[in-house]
Amino acid sequence: MSHTPPPAPLERWLTGPRFAALPARDGGHKAPELSFEFFPPRTEVLDQQLWHCIRRLEPLAPRFVSVTYGAGGSTQARTHATVSRIVRETTLAPAAHLTCVNATRDEIDAVARAYWQVGVRHIVALRGDVPGGGGYVPRPGGYAYAADLVAGLKHIANFEISVAAYPEVHPTALSPEADLDNLKRKLDAGATRAITNYFFEAGTYLRFLDRCLAAGITAPIVPGIMPVSNFAQAMKFSASCGISVPGWLGYLFEGLEEDHDTRRMVAAVVAAEQVRVLQASGIDEFHFYTLNRPDLVYAIAHILGVRPGPVVPATTIA
Repeated sequence: MSHTPPPAPLERWLTGPRFAALPARDGGHKAPELSFEFFPPRTEVLDQQLWHCIRRLEPLAPRFVSVTYGAGGSTQARTHATVSRIVRETTLAPAAHLTCVNATRDEIDAVARAYWQVGVRHIVALRGDVPGGGGYVPRPGGYAYAADLVAGLKHIANFEISVAAYPEVHPTALSPEADLDNLKRKLDAGATRAITNYFFEAGTYLRFLDRCLAAGITAPIVPGIMPVSNFAQAMKFSASCGISVPGWLGYLFEGLEEDHDTRRMVAAVVAAEQVRVLQASGIDEFHFYTLNRPDLVYAIAHILGVRPGPVVPATTIA
């Protein structure tokens, strides 16, 4: 019985599938729009680390930078101080996280008005997490859920509002359909965009976009990207929030527990490749969870074709 011999290597290479090159100006690729997330400092040392991160990434001219809010509003004062300083001392457009947990509507409205007064025009509106990981119960006299918070913020001022989306479903959602309905309510209430929780498989995000469009959602669903340099920590955190970690990611970090430099190089390659695949599918905006570690994010942005521009003095918003 005869059989067809396999193609020789060169023939196989020349007839196999082709993949787009990494973004480069001479190849006609446009660099993606980026935004960055920071978390407020808890100590003086961490404050210095945060501001090193901000100054390092500021020349990349991100679309905006967000500053997180601890569980139950535990970092409210630090978040406000950080956001206010970003307005005063940088050219960046800050987005302050605001949650429904442990506060009345009047208290949350007062925080929002204070943000507007210091020049903050963008809010990331979230339901929020209960301190200690307990089950969520709306506070009497407060905003029950993120959609209610979005509607309330729109009555206070014409904020730009971002909300959260979950490609692998929020851990407390009753079903994927209920989770998608909740996202649509937030956007219909006046949110500008959604930013996803991080994920590792491009297909996870792209299938989620298909479901969003089928549900009548047309606002941007910006992919959240978290570069991973500590695989053990990523595994632990992902397990707590229902995020799948593919086996190939563990294989890439295998044997590197004590090799910090190589882990960083692997992290940069993985994140850049994740963005590149999504760019090939038409996505042109990405939100990076920096963990206040700028050098890795800066390197990834450089690979993607993002270059620093001139930094102009910040202006005071009346």
